[in-house]
Amino acid sequence: MAATGPGDGPSPKSSTATAKPVAATSPDIPFSDDESKAELQLLIMANQSRQEIGAPPLTLDAGLSRAALVHAHKMLDERQLSHQFPGETSLSQRLASTTGLQLDQAGENVALDYSAEGGHQHLMLSPPHRANLLNPDYNVVGMGVVRSGDRLYIVQDFGHALPHYSVDEVKERIAAEVNQQRRAANLSALPRQDLSVADSAACSMTQADKLGTSPIQQLAVRYTVLSYNTLHPETLPVESEQAIASRNLRSFSVGVCYGRTETYPTGAYWVVLTLD
Repeated sequence: MAATGPGDGPSPKSSTATAKPVAATSPDIPFSDDESKAELQLLIMANQSRQEIGAPPLTLDAGLSRAALVHAHKMLDERQLSHQFPGETSLSQRLASTTGLQLDQAGENVALDYSAEGGHQHLMLSPPHRANLLNPDYNVVGMGVVRSGDRLYIVQDFGHALPHYSVDEVKERIAAEVNQQRRAANLSALPRQDLSVADSAACSMTQADKLGTSPIQQLAVRYTVLSYNTLHPETLPVESEQAIASRNLRSFSVGVCYGRTETYPTGAYWVVLTLD
């Protein structure tokens, strides 16, 4: 049997598969398989199934695998399948605690079966599990398997890992988009003149895990300020278009701070864009 969950991204809703593992009567059932071999088998079978539909392969991430293994042990301790037990943190928080990846999507499959092959087959027979396994947006996965007698507790933690940019790279991408919007409005490019307090103002939002902190409000007395957080620095917020298209602007500044917060466990860029 198996269950799948949405994690903290746009994965399918939680459900329980109706397919049951076959009875453990065949001498061919691999009782002696160790957990690491089963994890590798699950990865190979997942990527074979993805290849059949033209989805890119999943890369095994050690950090996600640690999170998956911890949860598999938790299921063994509780003797049941679940995505979150009482007192356990959410999927995104569990993943953030073990990996440095920056994820904008995450999902999870859990299963109990007699072999890795049986587990994969039953997961593929259930639409929600299959959707996670074949989701073309996912590019990384963690596999965790724990044996209990003749059965395997299986956890698959999926994610979409983003490129991790330096603060300077984020600023360059934002600046390029600012002037791209200027060109789209048939206006001249603006010089970028970063303020000395811009980064600290951005970091004040990271530390508070919210927008509109006191340093941001102080900047707004002098400048037009757009403050936001993002996982995609090449995309500006919708409300920026009108402000950037003003003919009265002379320059702009970008302040950036990267941080992991309760709201964004795997990290986000906090941005203050000032227009003068």
